[in-house]
Amino acid sequence: MDILSLVGFFFALVAIVGGSILKGSGLGSLWNAAAFVIVIVGTVAAILVQTPKPTFQRALKIVGWAIRPPPADGHGLIAQIVEWSNVARKQGLLGLEAQIEQQSDPFLRKGLQMLVDGAEPETIRSMLEIDLETQTHADQSAAKVFEGMGIYAPTLGIIGAVLGLMAVMKNLADPSKLGHGIAAAFTATIYGIASANLVFLPISNKLKSVIAQRGRERELAIEGLVAIAQGENPRNIEARLAGFLD
Repeated sequence: MDILSLVGFFFALVAIVGGSILKGSGLGSLWNAAAFVIVIVGTVAAILVQTPKPTFQRALKIVGWAIRPPPADGHGLIAQIVEWSNVARKQGLLGLEAQIEQQSDPFLRKGLQMLVDGAEPETIRSMLEIDLETQTHADQSAAKVFEGMGIYAPTLGIIGAVLGLMAVMKNLADPSKLGHGIAAAFTATIYGIASANLVFLPISNKLKSVIAQRGRERELAIEGLVAIAQGENPRNIEARLAGFLD
């Protein structure tokens, strides 16, 4: 669980709701169905037009990483690779066959299978780097979905405000409706700017950082697996892989 994300979303809510109350606008001024439809539904519509279906599906799948990112344990991964290296030195690469089914990560499972099959070190590196590049590109594209929403939302907020002011202009003969109408018009601007800067863009950047961290761990795993294939000393492998850690 990413506590910072939870705290951030909480303070974002406090900033908007608390600011509205302190300014004397009240909670009621923050809700406007028309503004919600124009900004939020419009933003979703724009991103659906922009994004290929597989990318959008991937975005929905990884959005939870902003609050609950995948487990990251670089030290544990290094210890595991060193253990595999010791097994390989004592029992040969075939001794790692029993480790394959124990791996829940398809990436590590594939690397171990290639070791057991006797693939050349450069072949292992090349194939795993292709897998890493493909997965990272897919995940980065998914993270950019929320970046795109953060770009569209403020503009749609302005559109909502303009449409609201157009409605106000039709009631110029009735001054009692002007104040409420103008306030409702600017609610759309709040929706657009707040959703972009407090939700969509922060989620995009958090996802990018999680993806980068996963990429570094995969690079660590590749170096470790290649080193095992080359028959390096376990202590040398551990020392080399330690350089990947912050």
